Amino acid sequence: MLKPFKKLFAGIALAVALLIGSVAPALPAPSASAAPDTSVTNKTNFSTDVIYQIFTDRFADGNPSNNPTGAAFSSGCTNLKLYCGGDWQGITDKINSGYFTNMGITALWISQPVENIHAVVNYSGVNNTSYHGYWARDFKKTNPYYGTFSELQTLIDTAHAHGIKIVIDFAPNHTSPAMETNTSFAENGRLYDNGTLIGGYTGDTNGYFHHNGGSDFSSLENGIYKNLYDLADINHNVAQIDAYFKDAIKVWLDMGIDGIRVDAVKHMPLGWQKSWMASIYGYEPVFTFGEWFLGTNENDPNNVYFANESGMSLLDFRFAQKVRQVFRDGTDTMYGLDSMLSSTASEYAQVSDQVTFIDNHDMERFKSSSVSNRRLEQALALTLTSRGVPAIYYGTEQYMSGGTDPDNRAMMSSFSETTTAFNVIKELAPLRKSNPAIAYGTTQQRWINNDVYIYERKFGDSVAVVAINRNLSSPASISGLLTSFPAGTYADVLGGLLNGNSITASGSGAVSTFTLAAGAVAVWEYAPAQTTPVVGHVGPVMGKAGNTVTIDGRGFGSAKGTVFFGTNAVTGSNILSWEDTHIEAIVPSVAPGKYNVKVRTAASVDSNNYNGFNILTGEQVTVRFVVQNATTALGENVYLTGNVAELGNWTPASAVGPMFNQVIHAYPTWYYDVSVPANTALEFKFLKKNGSVVTWESGSNHTFTTPSSGTATVTVNWQ
Repeated sequence: MLKPFKKLFAGIALAVALLIGSVAPALPAPSASAAPDTSVTNKTNFSTDVIYQIFTDRFADGNPSNNPTGAAFSSGCTNLKLYCGGDWQGITDKINSGYFTNMGITALWISQPVENIHAVVNYSGVNNTSYHGYWARDFKKTNPYYGTFSELQTLIDTAHAHGIKIVIDFAPNHTSPAMETNTSFAENGRLYDNGTLIGGYTGDTNGYFHHNGGSDFSSLENGIYKNLYDLADINHNVAQIDAYFKDAIKVWLDMGIDGIRVDAVKHMPLGWQKSWMASIYGYEPVFTFGEWFLGTNENDPNNVYFANESGMSLLDFRFAQKVRQVFRDGTDTMYGLDSMLSSTASEYAQVSDQVTFIDNHDMERFKSSSVSNRRLEQALALTLTSRGVPAIYYGTEQYMSGGTDPDNRAMMSSFSETTTAFNVIKELAPLRKSNPAIAYGTTQQRWINNDVYIYERKFGDSVAVVAINRNLSSPASISGLLTSFPAGTYADVLGGLLNGNSITASGSGAVSTFTLAAGAVAVWEYAPAQTTPVVGHVGPVMGKAGNTVTIDGRGFGSAKGTVFFGTNAVTGSNILSWEDTHIEAIVPSVAPGKYNVKVRTAASVDSNNYNGFNILTGEQVTVRFVVQNATTALGENVYLTGNVAELGNWTPASAVGPMFNQVIHAYPTWYYDVSVPANTALEFKFLKKNGSVVTWESGSNHTFTTPSSGTATVTVNWQ
């Protein structure tokens, strides 16, 4: 059913590439073999996509009959804390109108679709509603104010027919506002299973929720095991809760969604989330990214560890905050931007999977009365041509402004297709399909001062160079610019939309001196057919033997070759499909652990290594490991290791931790929730680390056989 659209959009992408191609006629033009798969069938790779984030209630009201009545609804959206009428039918209508396709958008991220509380919650005399979708009551039913299952299915099917993927928000951290001592406040955090009550926050004898008070965000542990504000915090270390959320996400996966954005991943145990992701990848793998908020100049090692170990990527707050400093607030220079791009590239194992953005629903909009349109346009151009998966907040293309929540969540102001911002997106978004340097390439700074940043993206033989002058009053003379371009003249892909110009490169890639206008952005590119194999993306990057993995890149050829996980070859029927730009293969049955993935063509030419594929021991469950009487000296922390890869294979450097000792249990008792293989006899020990000094437990190994599903807790004494 999708095949005609696959061919249609591949043809469109190629036509666009040829139309906006900036290479002089004397240079090789991109060929059909370089065109990527532009259908929506590849659900694990979003590197070639541009995401558009929609607050469903604030976009378009396509079906007024499903609007709430009474105090929950604001006619004309004059009260931004109430429902305003946006729904799935409204989004579907805009897909059919061509608004997203005309802008170059290939993925829509919509609000959490699940049923939310219907109560109007009064805070200090002000009414609030669940218009945002984050006050869930039933994760297996739809929010009736957004629409029915049928209307959501229509939205998904319509999007797919237009070559657009659908990402849903999902928030398994909590249900809704609740007070321990007041059962009549809101809906008491009650959780339902397809209409059947599971439990509420008060009188929670089954322990479905945490009851440790509100978080003060003083530590990672405090944020995980205490409530996020007054929201009823889910206890994932309960077998029924674990099963509920693993089943609930299947409801939406079965509808054909293409991706998941997970809310508040910083506030849930990494171990449970890894187990949850393993179940998703074994059922219907889709691109998944989480929200781990970072403030300005904040660099949290736990954030990096989560991105590299959980099986999902993250919203790239380091990118967003730095771009806002440089282009919005003027509190940093291009040197700070370059430093951020360099450091994140080295720290995130899969930096191209981190989702980049310049604003969203949890921060002030980028645009304000003191921020010029050009600065926003420059920030958009950077995001669309930089590494990562770009996400654009609804209305940015219409220069919507707004302060903190809820002012940054106003009703969509316009659907004009003539704004400069709209056309910047329109011109640059297709490059992610037509030029693999934009989708997958490395980033290298080529020319820099406080106000000018010129960077090169390179992937195989494909090149893109981007120049930005944030100084809105002074042009810059650019001399000594070296690139990887072949000799030729290169036109600005934007066609001068942001006052860019053509450049001329010599055979060595040296660019003749030119003037970059005040406030200008220029993008130049070269995208020939790739004749040798280069891997750009592997997804997902975690799975057990027998799972399917997709490998994207260029130059694989049409004849089936070999995929390697380390030195382990995957051949024959274990390669499900093989195209020049796309391979699907079965994860081999080898020793669990992390592997480099590479491709060897039928002509015996090897690709680069794509690092960090995590082969799991098997199906995963979550176990809470508790060790009592583990006293430590100043600077020491307790870690856990054992006989499986998930516990570090007895290697102190890969041990799990540092463990926690404040909320669920208090020092000298330590605990940690870990994703481990199901139905497996574990052997494990604890150790203490203080810098490079490691102190092991004495005695025999602890033993524990994990359950076949669900969760468990094992408690031992330090030996």
